[in-house]
Amino acid sequence: MNPYIDILIRTLLVFLLLVILARIIGRKLLSQLSVFEFVTTITIGSATGTYVVEKSKGNVMLLSPVILTACAVVLGYVTLKSLRFRKLVVGEPVVVIQNGEILEKNMLKARYSLDDLERQLRGKGAFKLNEVEFAVLESDGTLSVQKKSSYVPITPKDLNLSTSYKGLATEIIKDGQVLEQNLIQNNLDFNWLYNQLKENGVVNISDVMLAHLNTDGTLYLDLKKQKPTYTQQVED
Repeated sequence: MNPYIDILIRTLLVFLLLVILARIIGRKLLSQLSVFEFVTTITIGSATGTYVVEKSKGNVMLLSPVILTACAVVLGYVTLKSLRFRKLVVGEPVVVIQNGEILEKNMLKARYSLDDLERQLRGKGAFKLNEVEFAVLESDGTLSVQKKSSYVPITPKDLNLSTSYKGLATEIIKDGQVLEQNLIQNNLDFNWLYNQLKENGVVNISDVMLAHLNTDGTLYLDLKKQKPTYTQQVED
């Protein structure tokens, strides 16, 4: 058989097999893996890779990653256009906690253990199950959590308080270099910047690690040689 045809067939078979195995293993494959799941995934990848290149020699092996990339692009396009195909390949969200109750059948269907649930809940700041109203296991393996209203922090809107626009800060200096374009976008110039630095006791721009312009017009500065009086340790 022509080596190019052979590598094409082998790569397509491997791609199809990996998609099927990924769906069988479940959405945990896309989230944080345990040691066992990590070893299993690596072994599957190694075995399928060996199958592709076992009888292939020379530059023809370089065709395999090109085919895999093309398959991924085509698959992504088809899942974008077809809802039914997207459900088949990507899957759908699964509700694992509803009205504060754990849905064991849905957990079993998604092959999702209580340890996985508790770990991801902690990652969302929900350390107690009685705080959770709904939890949805997304198709990418992440967990979306809605806390009960009694455990949700009060917002200014809840108190009918007016708020000001927060927006995003703009980088003005980064690693000692002035980002002139950002200055211009904010209708500022170097004279303004030098005056701001002077007011904060900064002589050389190269001494600035980072400078952010906040939406209220204030300038945040972090100096390269600035040392805190105390360094917090995170070790036990």
